[in-house]
Amino acid sequence: MITIRHAKVTDLNIINDIYNYFILNSAITFDVEPWSMTKRTAWFNDIQNNKRLNVLVAVSKNKVIGFAYNAPFKPKQAFDSSTELTIYKSADSSLKGVGRALYRHILLSLKPNNYHRAYAWITTPNGPSMRLHHALGFKQTGLMKEVGYKHGKFHDVVLLEKIL
Repeated sequence: MITIRHAKVTDLNIINDIYNYFILNSAITFDVEPWSMTKRTAWFNDIQNNKRLNVLVAVSKNKVIGFAYNAPFKPKQAFDSSTELTIYKSADSSLKGVGRALYRHILLSLKPNNYHRAYAWITTPNGPSMRLHHALGFKQTGLMKEVGYKHGKFHDVVLLEKIL
């Protein structure tokens, strides 16, 4: 059973652990240095101070196993009708449906905030993430070739868009 709820300050350690795992072990994120708890707390406070942004967590057996959030797509005001979505599932969780459950809830949280488009950036190859996004109605609208360099090689990034 998966429960989705708004993140709390007490979830930040596990959120940070999940994210830092992917920094160190993948090119899914282009951050190269693990986040400190100071940086994670500032990130959370920024989101909490903006009523259009949300951080959700997936919980199973009283343990956070994933998180999702929406962020500004770009900092310029004309982009306020668009938002960027990010989702991570704990590498040690084999539970199926975590991403889909998080996305269902984060997408619902966007409706009252008058977003017109949602975007996701996916480092390729990442078949599971691409399949999840396509199943949820995202369409590929861009491809940036070799845009990021991590772990000794260049990586492509796909831009996906969902009309809300």
